[in-house]
Amino acid sequence: MLVDSHCHLDLIKNSDPDTLVATAHDKGVSHFLSVSVDLEHFPTLLGIAKRIENVYASVGVHPNTPETVVVDVETLTSLADDSKIIAIGETGLDYFRTEGNLAWQQERFRTHIRAAKEINKPLIIHCRDAAEDTLRILREENASDVAGIMHCFVDSWDTAQEAMDMGFYISFSGIVTFKNAKTVQSVAKQVPLERMLVETDSPYLAPVPHRGTTNQPAYVRHVAEFIAKLREESFDTIASVTTANFFRLFD
Repeated sequence: MLVDSHCHLDLIKNSDPDTLVATAHDKGVSHFLSVSVDLEHFPTLLGIAKRIENVYASVGVHPNTPETVVVDVETLTSLADDSKIIAIGETGLDYFRTEGNLAWQQERFRTHIRAAKEINKPLIIHCRDAAEDTLRILREENASDVAGIMHCFVDSWDTAQEAMDMGFYISFSGIVTFKNAKTVQSVAKQVPLERMLVETDSPYLAPVPHRGTTNQPAYVRHVAEFIAKLREESFDTIASVTTANFFRLFD
């Protein structure tokens, strides 16, 4: 049994969520966390989660969403008041795609952390070229009170260690299967199994052997298989442990 701890069922074009989930079930994927990137499409996301068994969702605004989109704690906590909403995010910092004075991005990140703490739900963290500030803000806002997931992890071992020290899980996407992803592979070999999750981030970042195509939740199996080989563990071990970690984090 596997869990896709981060996908975007509402963003996968030319495939309906029911079919995607059924296909994934055939590959041994039992549960799904479909992650919010904006509030405009949140009703669609929640509708998918409420309609399909074992699909859960988050609420949040992606850091690359323009500065003009303002979100507050009250809005996030109100939208999260549903049994199918199990996390806040994805949130965080992205200094790769967004440039200039990013104080607004940092403040929106803090807002998400405060909302998560208010309702005691874990965070889903997006971090790209911003590890130092991401960790600093997590510490300053005492995000360890709720912890969560460092999603699609691509940073250094030191960053992983600091995040794990705050209670966060490290989640690996299809990037770990890429030939040139040596840093990510090194971290995947070192992360304690009890702190590891797997994901697709579909429709993005399809793993080998599907790289370059539209990703889907069924492909999380390739991520788990690659990590098992990388660590010289059995596939069943990686699948069962990462699944148990997901259920532990989300109680």
